[in-house]
Amino acid sequence: MTTQSTVLLIVFLTVLLALAWPLGLLLTRVGAGAAGSSPMPGMGWLARLERLIYRAAGVNPDQGQGWKTYAASLLLFSLIGALATYGLQRVQAWLPLNPQALANVSPDSAFDTAVSFVANTNWQGYSGEQTMSYLTQMLVLAGQNFFSAATGIAVAYALIRGFAARSAQSIGNFWVDLTRSTLYVLLPLSLLLAVFLMAQGVIQNFKPYQEVQLLDPVSYSQPKAGADGQPLKDAQGQPVLENLSATTQTIAMGPVASQEAIKMLGTNGGGFFNANSAHPYENPTALSNFAQMLAIFLIPAGLCFAFGRMVGDQRQGWAVLAAMTVLFVICTCVVMGAEQSAHPGLQALNIDQSQGYMEGKETRFGISASSLFVAVTTAASCGAVNAMHDSLTPIGGLIPMLLMQFGEVIFGGVGSGLYGMLVFAIMAVFIAGLMIGRTPEYLGKKIQAHEMKMTAIAILVTPTLVLAGTAIAVLCEAGKAGIANPGAHGFSEILYAFSSAANNNGSAFAGLSANTPFYNSMLAIAMWFGRFAMIVPILAIAGSLAGKQRLEANAGTMPTHGGMFIGLLCGVVVLVGVLNYVPALALGPVAEHLQLFAK
Repeated sequence: MTTQSTVLLIVFLTVLLALAWPLGLLLTRVGAGAAGSSPMPGMGWLARLERLIYRAAGVNPDQGQGWKTYAASLLLFSLIGALATYGLQRVQAWLPLNPQALANVSPDSAFDTAVSFVANTNWQGYSGEQTMSYLTQMLVLAGQNFFSAATGIAVAYALIRGFAARSAQSIGNFWVDLTRSTLYVLLPLSLLLAVFLMAQGVIQNFKPYQEVQLLDPVSYSQPKAGADGQPLKDAQGQPVLENLSATTQTIAMGPVASQEAIKMLGTNGGGFFNANSAHPYENPTALSNFAQMLAIFLIPAGLCFAFGRMVGDQRQGWAVLAAMTVLFVICTCVVMGAEQSAHPGLQALNIDQSQGYMEGKETRFGISASSLFVAVTTAASCGAVNAMHDSLTPIGGLIPMLLMQFGEVIFGGVGSGLYGMLVFAIMAVFIAGLMIGRTPEYLGKKIQAHEMKMTAIAILVTPTLVLAGTAIAVLCEAGKAGIANPGAHGFSEILYAFSSAANNNGSAFAGLSANTPFYNSMLAIAMWFGRFAMIVPILAIAGSLAGKQRLEANAGTMPTHGGMFIGLLCGVVVLVGVLNYVPALALGPVAEHLQLFAK
């Protein structure tokens, strides 16, 4: 790791902490405050809007919900959102705000995209600027960026209430949590970030795409097609090439800044353009790049402070945040070091790599900022990229894959990172209880058989989806047909795709041709169950804990705020990841790394 990388990482974490602390106070007031009440001075007009929304929707905000009703409301809302997102894509050609006259999206791609955005994954098997109209981008894709993020925050609030409650039957009201998270947190922060991004050069308009003259014509060759549309071949069977010259270029326009802001703050990751945050219209400067990385971690870090405040012991929030930070720093140092080191294959060709391995990285940002972005976007379930992950070194590519496979709990997604890490905390105190022969407790609540069954389901559902999906893909011709790079790297591409989908990340190695009926269907299944087959058991845990008495700590209670517990929590996260994924990783990035040194 270079000095530049070290300084960048320290500054990033320092600024993140400084911003997350006050945000945690707002998140606490949003989650713990009464429906229709303003969480902060100056937000009274939003409180009036909140009450108006409840009346229009026919929701009684004062009525609490048990975990089953809460889960049913969440699933119904998500299902309706998926249907609306699918439907609009299928008819966008006949709707307004489509100046490019883009066609309707195919059924399998629309299905995959709808599930992806509702599940907060934002996996994109298509090129955004060539596929989605402005109306589709704004109304359903950006809309789901808000709703899926608010859903994650709502589940986190429900689980926190389960720990904080004393023999309660309710874990809150889903509609209230959804509304308040959107109105008081996501919308204001997105507005501020969008204005900042526009000041940096991110575009925001409704113009048709612009055709501009090139300063220098570009000459290129392409296979010549016959009258039947098939490539012509010469006597030797080789394609007949024709020389062409391009004098113009099409520059895509659109309402980008508004979607970019919630894409980052909601850990969504779906880019307006195919190049995502490597595109200068989405991420134009080094400052915008730094701000986008902060935005990805901001709410997940703030929720840790909100957790401590809501359970009445801020040390608990610090402990969870410390565990996330330790794991993140270690993984980031590895990926930064891997990308700064010399590539053995290029080293053998006597190519100077004193500046590190630049393939696939934006020269505007360099290796340090690109490597940090790689770690941030995969530690959180964001999936936005400012570099080509497919071009990372084998070890550099292993780390983002492993960060996802840890369960997206190292900061993780908005809401999902916290509730995922709390599930691992339950597992940690259970293991500690087995060691000393005592019924495990966490935050004064006894962890018993029901909680452990739900914990096991929540932890094992994603590895099952990842490994089963990868196995099916490498056995099927339809799965192998999408591989552009045979061997270990091709296996890594498939493993990365299913790791990203099941853990609701959305980034890709990009060497895999995944916009096919096979992958669109398989990945959609992984995304849906990776999201909701984890949420339902967590809500069941919240409901069970809420109904239990909160016990006072005594001499036999294991402290869950000190260094020992932080180490135990980190160890459990790593151990579960290692046990689940090491054999698959050995066939992919580890094998590819060893091949670099083979003679």
